[in-house]
Amino acid sequence: MNTKANRLEEVSTAELLNKKKKIAGAAIGLGIVSLIAVIVLCYLAITKKNYVLLTLLGGIFIPFLPIFISLKHVDQEIKLRNVE
Repeated sequence: MNTKANRLEEVSTAELLNKKKKIAGAAIGLGIVSLIAVIVLCYLAITKKNYVLLTLLGGIFIPFLPIFISLKHVDQEIKLRNVE
C-alpha cells in the first residue's frame, strides 16, 4: 500500500482529479452491467425454475471492492491537498 500512496503523492492534482473521474466512470459502467446481469439472472431463475442461479447474485458485487478502495485512496490524497 505504501508504494501506491507514494505514487499518488507524486501525481499532480489535475491528474488526480482525472483519475477520480475515470474510476467513478468505471464504477458506474460496472454497476450498470451488474444491474443488467442481476435482472437477467433473476428472470432466468424464475422462468426456468432453476433457483441455483440466485446464488450467483452474491458474487456479482465482488469486483466493486478494488474500485471503491482505489477511489478511496484517490479521495484521501485529494483531501490532503485541500482541493475541492
